[in-house]
Amino acid sequence: MEFGEFELFVVSDGTFRLDGGAMFGTVPKVLWQKTNPADDRNRILLGLNCLLIRTPTETILVDTGLGTVYDEKFAFLYGVDRSKTDLVRSLSAVRTRAEDITRVILTHLHFDHCGGNCFKNSQGEFTPTFPNAAYYINQDELACAKQPDPRSRPSYLPHTWEPLEARGQVVLTSENETIAPGVSVISTPGHTAHHQSVILRSGDLTACFLADLVPTPSHLKTHYVMGYDLFPGATMENKERILKQAREENWLLVFEHSPNVRAGYLTEALGVKPAAYG
Repeated sequence: MEFGEFELFVVSDGTFRLDGGAMFGTVPKVLWQKTNPADDRNRILLGLNCLLIRTPTETILVDTGLGTVYDEKFAFLYGVDRSKTDLVRSLSAVRTRAEDITRVILTHLHFDHCGGNCFKNSQGEFTPTFPNAAYYINQDELACAKQPDPRSRPSYLPHTWEPLEARGQVVLTSENETIAPGVSVISTPGHTAHHQSVILRSGDLTACFLADLVPTPSHLKTHYVMGYDLFPGATMENKERILKQAREENWLLVFEHSPNVRAGYLTEALGVKPAAYG
């Protein structure tokens, strides 16, 4: 969609599945299954949505999905489905090559948000998917990824950042930093200690890529917090703050894990009116 001076495209790395109870924490299944039906293994369908931003001078990608570096056991466990599309094919559909990406912004370093950073080449070497891009990573998030606590260790995979460091493609950022004109990261901790969302401003328009602050429209209610969140109290506090401003200023919201409504505007009843594309 045209968004002021920007062009925005929600691009997909396919879908995967996670345990519904873990995705909704203390919310009873009888409530969340109304909008997110579970399969026979209690998993719900989730999108792997990334955001492509074309500015007058940059081609920016926010998050990189799950990627291709996993085995059959992993694919079975997480119900990975990239048969209809993946990130590279989705980018190609909007006339963008991997080589065209100038910057990659990572909201955090969990594998379903940065797994597409690198791929294995024919020699079995991990290679950056976007060879001409600078990868923007919060410096404190990277520090946590390198020395994770036991609970977080399975979510952080070194091959998603080490090859980038070796090639000098990592740019370390701090909280609330401008990445490019009209594009900035804002601190929204809760899911991880240094989780961030991305804000876009062009003219009088504002959009927010929420990442795991509000992974799907079903998580808009304050207490609908994931069991995966390390600091659920912070998630609720930041969610209320961001959504209040989004409602007051009519922000476009982009949902990273929604398999259906990927972007829209808040209604008074904390629903989402899908964005009109064109």
